[in-house]
Amino acid sequence: MPNVGQELLNVPFPEMVLKLATAIAEGQYKLDQVSCEIAKFMGDKKAAPVYLPDLTDPEGKREIVTSLIGAGFQPTFYQFTDTIIEVKMAISMNQSTEKSGSVSAKGGFGCFSASVTASYSSKYSYSVEGSSLLRTKITPLPPNPFMMRILDMKAEMQQQQMALLLMEAERQIEAKRKELEEEASE
Repeated sequence: MPNVGQELLNVPFPEMVLKLATAIAEGQYKLDQVSCEIAKFMGDKKAAPVYLPDLTDPEGKREIVTSLIGAGFQPTFYQFTDTIIEVKMAISMNQSTEKSGSVSAKGGFGCFSASVTASYSSKYSYSVEGSSLLRTKITPLPPNPFMMRILDMKAEMQQQQMALLLMEAERQIEAKRKELEEEASE
Protein backbone atom coordinates (compact mmCIF):
# COMPACT_ATOMS: atom_id res chain seq x y z
CA MET A 1 0.00 0.00 0.00
CA PRO A 2 1.38 3.45 -0.80
CA ASN A 3 2.57 5.34 2.23
CA VAL A 4 0.18 8.16 3.16
CA GLY A 5 2.93 9.75 5.28
CA GLN A 6 5.14 9.94 2.21
CA GLU A 7 2.34 11.60 0.26
CA LEU A 8 2.10 14.25 2.96
CA LEU A 9 5.87 14.73 2.86
CA ASN A 10 5.65 15.35 -0.87
CA VAL A 11 3.89 18.64 -0.20
CA PRO A 12 6.70 21.20 -0.73
CA PHE A 13 6.25 22.65 2.76
CA PRO A 14 9.91 23.65 3.34
CA GLU A 15 9.94 25.42 -0.02
CA MET A 16 6.66 27.14 0.81
CA VAL A 17 8.03 28.33 4.17
CA LEU A 18 11.26 29.56 2.55
CA LYS A 19 9.37 31.46 -0.14
CA LEU A 20 7.08 33.05 2.44
CA ALA A 21 10.02 34.02 4.68
CA THR A 22 11.87 35.50 1.70
CA ALA A 23 8.78 37.43 0.63
CA ILE A 24 8.38 38.78 4.17
CA ALA A 25 12.06 39.82 4.33
CA GLU A 26 11.80 41.58 0.96
CA GLY A 27 8.50 43.16 1.98
CA GLN A 28 9.99 44.37 5.28
CA TYR A 29 12.94 45.90 3.42
CA LYS A 30 10.60 47.74 1.06
CA LEU A 31 8.38 48.91 3.94
CA ASP A 32 11.46 50.29 5.74
CA GLN A 33 12.65 52.06 2.57
CA VAL A 34 9.25 53.68 2.07
CA SER A 35 9.09 54.80 5.71
CA CYS A 36 12.57 56.37 5.42
CA GLU A 37 11.54 58.17 2.22
CA ILE A 38 8.40 59.43 3.95
CA ALA A 39 10.52 60.65 6.90
CA LYS A 40 12.76 62.51 4.46
CA PHE A 41 9.72 64.05 2.74
CA MET A 42 8.11 65.02 6.05
CA GLY A 43 11.28 66.82 7.16
CA ASP A 44 11.45 69.01 4.05
CA LYS A 45 9.78 72.42 4.51
CA LYS A 46 9.48 72.91 0.77
CA ALA A 47 8.06 69.47 -0.04
CA ALA A 48 5.71 69.18 2.94
CA PRO A 49 5.14 72.67 4.35
CA VAL A 50 3.00 73.30 7.39
CA TYR A 51 1.72 76.83 7.85
CA LEU A 52 1.20 77.76 11.48
CA PRO A 53 -0.27 81.07 12.57
CA ASP A 54 2.19 83.54 14.03
CA LEU A 55 0.50 84.10 17.38
CA THR A 56 2.46 87.28 17.96
CA ASP A 57 0.98 88.94 14.88
CA PRO A 58 -1.93 91.05 16.18
CA GLU A 59 -3.64 90.94 12.79
CA GLY A 60 -3.15 87.18 12.44
CA LYS A 61 -1.93 87.50 8.89
CA ARG A 62 1.61 86.19 9.23
CA GLU A 63 2.37 82.53 9.18
CA ILE A 64 5.36 80.46 10.20
CA VAL A 65 6.39 77.75 7.77
CA THR A 66 7.83 74.52 9.08
CA SER A 67 7.85 70.88 7.98
CA LEU A 68 5.56 68.13 9.17
CA ILE A 69 8.33 66.87 11.46
CA GLY A 70 8.89 70.41 12.76
CA ALA A 71 5.18 70.52 13.59
CA GLY A 72 5.51 67.32 15.62
CA PHE A 73 4.35 64.67 13.14
CA GLN A 74 6.32 61.46 12.69
CA PRO A 75 6.34 58.88 9.93
CA THR A 76 4.88 55.47 10.64
CA PHE A 77 7.03 52.38 10.35
CA TYR A 78 5.54 48.91 9.91
CA GLN A 79 6.72 45.44 10.85
CA PHE A 80 5.53 41.95 10.01
CA THR A 81 4.61 40.53 13.41
CA ASP A 82 2.73 37.30 12.83
CA THR A 83 2.63 34.83 9.95
CA ILE A 84 0.67 31.60 9.63
CA ILE A 85 0.95 28.87 7.00
CA GLU A 86 -1.80 26.28 7.03
CA VAL A 87 -2.07 23.44 4.55
CA LYS A 88 -4.99 21.02 4.51
CA MET A 89 -5.29 18.08 2.18
CA ALA A 90 -7.15 14.83 1.84
CA ILE A 91 -5.49 11.74 0.40
CA SER A 92 -7.40 8.56 -0.26
CA MET A 93 -6.13 5.09 -1.20
CA ASN A 94 -8.13 2.38 -2.88
CA GLN A 95 -7.62 -1.36 -3.02
CA SER A 96 -8.59 -3.21 -6.15
CA THR A 97 -9.20 -6.85 -6.86
CA GLU A 98 -9.13 -8.33 -10.34
CA LYS A 99 -10.67 -11.65 -11.32
CA SER A 100 -9.35 -13.51 -14.27
CA GLY A 101 -12.12 -15.78 -15.54
CA SER A 102 -13.63 -17.88 -12.76
CA VAL A 103 -10.42 -19.50 -11.57
CA SER A 104 -8.53 -17.13 -9.33
CA ALA A 105 -8.50 -13.65 -7.93
CA LYS A 106 -5.54 -11.31 -7.69
CA GLY A 107 -5.46 -8.60 -5.11
CA GLY A 108 -3.01 -5.90 -4.43
CA PHE A 109 -2.16 -2.33 -4.08
CA GLY A 110 -0.60 -0.16 -6.66
CA CYS A 111 -0.08 3.35 -7.82
CA PHE A 112 -1.13 4.51 -11.21
CA SER A 113 -1.65 7.79 -12.90
CA ALA A 114 -4.46 8.95 -15.09
CA SER A 115 -5.80 12.22 -16.35
CA VAL A 116 -8.72 13.29 -14.23
CA THR A 117 -11.67 14.13 -16.43
CA ALA A 118 -15.36 14.35 -15.62
CA SER A 119 -15.77 10.78 -16.95
CA TYR A 120 -12.91 9.47 -14.80
CA SER A 121 -14.21 11.26 -11.70
CA SER A 122 -17.67 9.79 -12.22
CA LYS A 123 -16.51 6.23 -13.02
CA TYR A 124 -14.04 5.89 -10.13
CA SER A 125 -15.66 8.20 -7.58
CA TYR A 126 -12.51 10.31 -7.63
CA SER A 127 -12.33 13.33 -5.41
CA VAL A 128 -9.52 15.56 -4.29
CA GLU A 129 -9.53 17.98 -1.45
CA GLY A 130 -6.95 20.55 -0.64
CA SER A 131 -6.64 24.03 0.64
CA SER A 132 -3.96 26.33 1.86
CA LEU A 133 -3.91 29.54 3.82
CA LEU A 134 -1.15 32.09 4.15
CA ARG A 135 -1.82 34.91 6.56
CA THR A 136 0.48 37.66 7.76
CA LYS A 137 -0.04 40.62 10.05
CA ILE A 138 1.63 44.03 9.68
CA THR A 139 1.75 46.24 12.75
CA PRO A 140 2.61 49.95 12.92
CA LEU A 141 5.36 50.80 15.35
CA PRO A 142 7.47 53.81 16.27
CA PRO A 143 10.77 54.39 14.49
CA ASN A 144 13.79 52.58 15.88
CA PRO A 145 15.82 54.50 18.50
CA PHE A 146 18.42 55.74 15.99
CA MET A 147 15.80 57.04 13.53
CA MET A 148 13.77 58.44 16.43
CA ARG A 149 16.78 60.45 17.62
CA ILE A 150 17.33 61.86 14.11
CA LEU A 151 13.66 62.80 13.83
CA ASP A 152 13.73 64.39 17.29
CA MET A 153 16.85 66.42 16.40
CA LYS A 154 15.27 67.57 13.12
CA ALA A 155 12.06 68.57 14.92
CA GLU A 156 14.01 70.33 17.67
CA MET A 157 16.07 72.27 15.12
CA GLN A 158 12.97 73.43 13.26
CA GLN A 159 11.15 74.25 16.49
CA GLN A 160 14.13 76.35 17.62
CA GLN A 161 13.97 78.22 14.31
CA MET A 162 10.27 78.83 14.94
CA ALA A 163 11.02 79.97 18.50
CA LEU A 164 13.58 82.48 17.19
CA LEU A 165 11.02 83.85 14.74
CA LEU A 166 8.47 84.16 17.52
CA MET A 167 10.98 85.89 19.82
CA GLU A 168 11.81 88.37 17.06
CA ALA A 169 8.10 88.99 16.46
CA GLU A 170 7.54 89.48 20.21
CA ARG A 171 10.47 91.91 20.31
CA GLN A 172 8.94 93.88 17.44
CA ILE A 173 5.52 93.92 19.12
CA GLU A 174 7.03 95.08 22.41
CA ALA A 175 8.96 97.84 20.60
CA LYS A 176 5.76 98.94 18.84
CA ARG A 177 3.86 98.88 22.15
CA LYS A 178 6.49 101.09 23.81
CA GLU A 179 6.43 103.42 20.83
CA LEU A 180 2.64 103.76 21.09
CA GLU A 181 2.83 104.34 24.88
CA GLU A 182 5.42 107.09 24.35
CA GLU A 183 3.25 108.75 21.72
CA ALA A 184 0.23 108.54 24.01
CA SER A 185 2.09 110.09 26.94
CA GLU A 186 3.29 113.11 24.89
